[in-house]
Amino acid sequence: MTADFGTPLRKRDVDPDPFQQFDRWFAEAARSGLRAPEAAALATASAEGAPSVRMVLVKQTGEMGFVFFTNYASRKGLELAGNPRAALLFHWDTIGRQVRIEGPVERLSAAESAAYVRSRPRASQLSALASPQSRSVADREELERSVAELAARHAGGELPVPDFWGGFRLVPDRFEFWQHREDRLHDRLSYTRHNGGWRIERLAP
Repeated sequence: MTADFGTPLRKRDVDPDPFQQFDRWFAEAARSGLRAPEAAALATASAEGAPSVRMVLVKQTGEMGFVFFTNYASRKGLELAGNPRAALLFHWDTIGRQVRIEGPVERLSAAESAAYVRSRPRASQLSALASPQSRSVADREELERSVAELAARHAGGELPVPDFWGGFRLVPDRFEFWQHREDRLHDRLSYTRHNGGWRIERLAP
C-alpha cells in the first residue's frame, strides 16, 4: 500500500466514533505490510511523576479498551499499580500515521489473563514463567537455565498460569489521529469524551 501524503485529513473524513476510526487505520496499517502493526509505545509514570516508556504488543482493541500483558512486578506493572493512567502511541511510518491514546488503566480479571496465557505458544509461556522481568540477572545463561528447568519439570503437562503475570486494559478518554504532510503542516484530530459522546477538534501541528 502506497501512502498518499498529499491528501489532507479533515473532520468530515473521519468516523465520529474514534474506535471505528482506529479500526479503519489499523486495517490500513496491516495491509501496508508492517511486521507488527499492533506494536505501540506505552508510557507510564511513577506515583512521583517520573515517566518511562517501552514498546508493547496490544492484543485486544475496541470499545472495552486496549489490552496488553506484562509481569505485574515489572517496572510498568508497578508504576501502573501506583499511578493507574497510561498513554499508547501507535506509529505506522509506512502510511505516515500515528494514533495517540490516553486513559485510566485497570487489571484484567484472573480468568481473562489465564485465557490469554493458555493461547500463547509453550515457549512464550515458559519465558514468562522464567523471567523476573525488569530485575537484574547475572547473564543470559541464568534465564536459559530457568527455562530449561521449568520445561523439564512440566514435560508432557500443562504449564501453570503465573499469578504475577497478566493483562491490563487502557480505557480511552482521549484519542489523537495524526497524519503526515510533506510540507510539515501535519493533520491532527483529537477526540475527547463530551456529554456521553466524543468531541472532535483540530490541533495545530
